[in-house]
Amino acid sequence: MSLHTITMPDLGEGIAEVELVEWRVKPGDTVAEDQILCDVMTDKAAVEVPSPVAGRVAELGGEIGQMMAVGSVLIRIELESDAASSAPDAAPRPTPDSAPKSASAPALAAVPALAAPLPAAGAPRMPAAPRALASPAVRQRASAMQIDLASVRGSGPDGRVLHADLDAVQSAGARGPAATGGTREIRVIGLRRAIAQKMQDSKRHIPHFTYVEEVDVTEMVALRDELNRQHAATLGELSPLAFVIRAVVRAVAAFPQVNARFDDAAGVLTLYDAVHLGVATQTDGGLMVPVLRQAQTLDLWACTAAVARRAVAARAGKALRDELTGSTITITSLGKLGGIASTPVINYPEVAIVGVNRIVARPVVRDGTVQVRQMMNLSSSFDHRVVDGSVAAAYIQRVRQLLEHPATLFVE
Repeated sequence: MSLHTITMPDLGEGIAEVELVEWRVKPGDTVAEDQILCDVMTDKAAVEVPSPVAGRVAELGGEIGQMMAVGSVLIRIELESDAASSAPDAAPRPTPDSAPKSASAPALAAVPALAAPLPAAGAPRMPAAPRALASPAVRQRASAMQIDLASVRGSGPDGRVLHADLDAVQSAGARGPAATGGTREIRVIGLRRAIAQKMQDSKRHIPHFTYVEEVDVTEMVALRDELNRQHAATLGELSPLAFVIRAVVRAVAAFPQVNARFDDAAGVLTLYDAVHLGVATQTDGGLMVPVLRQAQTLDLWACTAAVARRAVAARAGKALRDELTGSTITITSLGKLGGIASTPVINYPEVAIVGVNRIVARPVVRDGTVQVRQMMNLSSSFDHRVVDGSVAAAYIQRVRQLLEHPATLFVE
């Protein structure tokens, strides 16, 4: 028998270290060739690392949540035969779920874990337990809740573990995060840490300027209701967000400086002709920003369908990396929970984000009389280094005009 060392693979140009998000094996487990050993996360995506050899796990090279340098010891496997010792290191397998891009931290050397004691020669080898079926989002939530997925009976297809199953385990009093004195400690790792880093980078680098404007969307709501009455059966039902998206995109034509990304290190502002619209989406793993590419080419129904499709993929952990990167301006909305006003955080390195608050019916003085109108606030933030307050205000006023007179949304 001999030990085969697998090092952290090089996952792409410029990536010096990755975060170890989940171990799929433990010391003493028997692994087969091509079996997934662990999940790691770069600043761009989650990646599965398979085993290039068959054998028994002798030593793990890092702990969950640890940042590991490329080339450091990931795992050591006791080979079944010496002939397998010439096998190459594992090649990474990108997985569909991706994280918002965050700044890379300085490379840190991995701290190898102590080797686990190996069974005596001739001892029977137990096959590794089958891995529970679950989406990456469910796995990440289970890890945060400290629930062993192998112990959960899944209610989904083929026994897949769903979020509802985790809720049932928690309600039944299954083991959750360690609690002492009425407190709980939850490690911030993986996607949640990537989001936290991105928000921190945004607030550290960008001097935010927030502008709030109320919009009378009575006519917009009426138009939406009529279009749904006529076309919902054949084209699908429109969401109010589709009208906001069209207004935000149409207004960019007169204010190109808000559809941009600012490289503050190089001092370069890049303006984009096309609008690649980020739509902030809440998932169980945290906030993700799927991107509608070439949003200026989409009609109302295409916007609604694209937003719904990407939101489902993001929440299921199946969004592709290209669907989560490259946005040039972002919309964020909490729907019916949208409140009266908010101070949205810019999706760094963009320079503008438009926040949509909920629509409410309230009395408004109009033409000298008090009328009940459908009102909505837009709470938007801008990078004050490159977008002046007057420009930000004028841009939102243009969005307001388009929404208050929705027929103009269709006039080129």
